[in-house]
Amino acid sequence: MSVKQHLLVALAGQPNCGKSTVFNMLTGARQHVANYPGVTVEKKTGYFTQGADRVELVDLPGTYSLTSYSLEERVARDFLLNNRPDLVIDVVDASNLRHHLYLTLQLLEMNVPVVVCLNMMDVAKRRDLRIDASKLETLLGVPVMPTTARNSQGRDALRESVNEHHLICDVFQIDYGALEQHISTLSDKLAQESKLTNRYPLRWISIKLLENDDEAISLIQSKLGAQADHVLDLVALCREEFNEASNNPVERHIAFTRHRECSRIASETVEFPEVRRRNMSDQLDKFVCNRFFGPLILVAILYVLYQVSIVFGGWLAVKVWPVWGGLETLAGDIFPNAGFLEDPLLRGLGVWIVKSTTAILNYLPIFFLLFALIAIMEDSGYMPRMAFILDRLFRRFGLHGQSTLPLILGGVYVGGCAIPGVMATKAIPDERARLTTIMIVPMMNCLAKVPLYLILIDAYFSDVSGLAMFFIATVTLFMALPVAKLLSMTVLSKFESAPFIMEMPPYHMPAILGVLRRAFERIWLFLKKIVTFVAAIAVVVFVLINYPGLSTSRMAHYENLRDMSVSSFINQVEQTQFKGKIASEDVINIILFDEYLKQAKSGVTESSHAEEINVAFKAMNPTYYAIIKRVGSDGRKLNKELRKVIKVRKRLRREMRTERFENSALGHLGRWLEPVTQFAGFNWRINVALLSAFAAKENSAATLGAIYGIDGSSQSVQDNMKASEGGFTALHALALMLFMALYPPCVPASMMVRHQAGTTRWMLFSIGYQMLLGFFIATLVFTGGSLLDLSGFQAMWAFYGLCVLATVAMALIPTREEIGALEPVEMNTNKEINLKGG
Repeated sequence: MSVKQHLLVALAGQPNCGKSTVFNMLTGARQHVANYPGVTVEKKTGYFTQGADRVELVDLPGTYSLTSYSLEERVARDFLLNNRPDLVIDVVDASNLRHHLYLTLQLLEMNVPVVVCLNMMDVAKRRDLRIDASKLETLLGVPVMPTTARNSQGRDALRESVNEHHLICDVFQIDYGALEQHISTLSDKLAQESKLTNRYPLRWISIKLLENDDEAISLIQSKLGAQADHVLDLVALCREEFNEASNNPVERHIAFTRHRECSRIASETVEFPEVRRRNMSDQLDKFVCNRFFGPLILVAILYVLYQVSIVFGGWLAVKVWPVWGGLETLAGDIFPNAGFLEDPLLRGLGVWIVKSTTAILNYLPIFFLLFALIAIMEDSGYMPRMAFILDRLFRRFGLHGQSTLPLILGGVYVGGCAIPGVMATKAIPDERARLTTIMIVPMMNCLAKVPLYLILIDAYFSDVSGLAMFFIATVTLFMALPVAKLLSMTVLSKFESAPFIMEMPPYHMPAILGVLRRAFERIWLFLKKIVTFVAAIAVVVFVLINYPGLSTSRMAHYENLRDMSVSSFINQVEQTQFKGKIASEDVINIILFDEYLKQAKSGVTESSHAEEINVAFKAMNPTYYAIIKRVGSDGRKLNKELRKVIKVRKRLRREMRTERFENSALGHLGRWLEPVTQFAGFNWRINVALLSAFAAKENSAATLGAIYGIDGSSQSVQDNMKASEGGFTALHALALMLFMALYPPCVPASMMVRHQAGTTRWMLFSIGYQMLLGFFIATLVFTGGSLLDLSGFQAMWAFYGLCVLATVAMALIPTREEIGALEPVEMNTNKEINLKGG
């Protein structure tokens, strides 16, 4: 009887090899998504049972090699070294074998047990490629399992190979020619150190040291302490001797040797057709990657993505909203009843938290469609082509071709959201470009900024509203690109810029199940990372806008007005048949009874169902029901008086809320900032609106309405603002719009910045630099425009011209990578670009 054991298996592979499909084929629905400890790279774990063994399958990040240039490469390599999996399943694209063998050879050099999953055999067959799997198995010395994962072909054989992992013991070794003597010298030196011999493959470490690999050097320094200097001195000596003897850098020699070995193995195992015809991918790329048609196709695809996710997703969110509204209603039913002037603390806090959470949940339809469309673009093979088209432009600003999607999602024009924009940066392989993109995505025009834009434009630029909206929608990109260049050249310059490797994988038809699964996985990650934090922050904001609260005298004033209104109603009751049945304490209960009846009948369309609800409520309290439904002359009379009380209650609660807000900690902070913010044209009321927007950008417009004592439409807010702020001009409005455009990310977006950047330090930097930059720009426009006696419209376009000039000027400044770098060239599915040779 076999002993049941737990096996740890790693799934490795290059991007676009079908690794995710293989993972889903092996594990089915038994999956868990998290992050690797301490980093932002997604960790996907799945389980399956094979024979008597329970297999834990860890999907390593897709990576072209096992160097230390990118975060994904370091994560994959560290997992193999530190977690010591029982087996590594290396997924290889059978239709592009030579290229994908580059990672395979590096895995074998690490001396880990490997099974090669020769995937996409259907694509190879369509291209008339004949692959000798047995010969490949002989050359590599490890099992080779042909599969077509999208159809689950080869699944059983691949699973069975897991049980035979202990039989895989052949050691593959590349002959590096003249470098071999130096590898042997270093291996002998390292063999003398007991801290290394039992854990790490010495030949592999020797090769990495000769490659001048940063992570290998750090490993030696951490493990050997003082002895590390002797080893590193020997490494330097070996590198110098080889360079002098061969006139060829070690890194280039190693990379070229590996590529030569990949070509040799591929030539011996792959038989190409006698007449090699251009495949469909090559034919499509003539248009998709064309210098003229490529950008047009890209714009069309992004337009469709925007329309489906943002427009259709927004419509869907409206349809789904009753679900979240139902949660708010349920919360209102669970917590204590509302009061006439104030709600009990438990109700106020509880409803506030629920509303803050449902405000985020409302975006779920948009995010789901967004994630599904991104998965389709990834699986179809279009994502690398999008990066190819824009990489030349974005590289001039320290960005990457794959920065396009995050910026689009963030709102390059109008209507995005920073949260999915920042989330999408995880696909960027270049760490410096990834962090740069994270830092500028919140500068885009998220949908939550639009209400404030509309209020200010309609109030102060109504005669040129179209031009004003075009200005604010496009100027953000001309501000963000120069900022990206400055960040990449200064605070982010120490981060590695990954080798520019670009592969055009063959086009694939995405698997519906795989797309849906990945969309749900990302939604679940979003919920776990964001919604829980929103609930915590909601408590903090609730305290800041409600305390210290109203003074005793002001509270007595509002209570007196309440008592007068209630007394007036009771006096009318005394003149009706309801005399003695209704007391002062019943007034709030009647009002709540009316609200509950409206809630119960909300969305009801059938008259029979509505009548059933009426009968149920009448049975609960016939007296209240008679007043609410205006039964008889007395019911009609008291209903009219009740409407007066309800109107007074709404006015008093609104006034109390506004006064409490002005005297709150947030309100005092607004007044405290006024001596500084006056240079940007902001008074304390504007300061309070901006401070409240940190929790969510929508709060800025809502707070303005609350401050000016209005709960009406946008037009009412604009009219009242213009009437209340006599000295507020179009120049003030322009400065405020620009400050909001550069405003720091809201709390959920800030947490996503922290999640993707990996540390709280970068989150605080993102908040701080955008706050200072926004204030500087607002001050420049307001103070500069005032000194030059410019109107708001004149200052708008003068600033626009400055931004365009700054963008062009920054594009002309070369980065250290651009100096002497090669231009990217288009290539087919069997070629790749590698500008660093590793």
